[in-house]
Amino acid sequence: MGNRYAFLEKQYIGRDYIRICIRLVMAAFCFAAYVYERDRDNTQDLFLVVGFGIIGVSIILMFMIQYKTIIEDKKILIDGLWSARKVEIDLHTIKSVRKDTYSNYLFNNPVYNLHRKGSVRFYSSGKDAVVLTDHDGFEYFIGTQRPNEMYLVIKDQMKS
Repeated sequence: MGNRYAFLEKQYIGRDYIRICIRLVMAAFCFAAYVYERDRDNTQDLFLVVGFGIIGVSIILMFMIQYKTIIEDKKILIDGLWSARKVEIDLHTIKSVRKDTYSNYLFNNPVYNLHRKGSVRFYSSGKDAVVLTDHDGFEYFIGTQRPNEMYLVIKDQMKS
């Protein structure tokens, strides 16, 4: 039984390590403030509720898909969250493909279909991306956790 798609990858909102660390530090601060609060009134309980709320939201975000990338039939389909438009990139219009780092910054915000400086960006986590350039010079930066596999599948789809 073969795969239905040539390539399928799901990017999750809450699985970026830096963002997880930030949320855990905030929750740890809330729990520490709960333990060391000298006045035993409602503010102490508020720190405990906020700490558990941060942990709960972090767990929920780890299972929320920001976008999924599907490569099939000489097309790349990028499908985002609920109200986001589905983006379809025809590989017949692509001139070149390369692997690159998404950004040199330590902190990158997750983006979906961000038009910026003659390019469209899709990013959730990690630092790798596959960059597609079309015949007009327009670039598509697609963030991925598996850049080598995605690059090879796109090259194979463009040849066939």
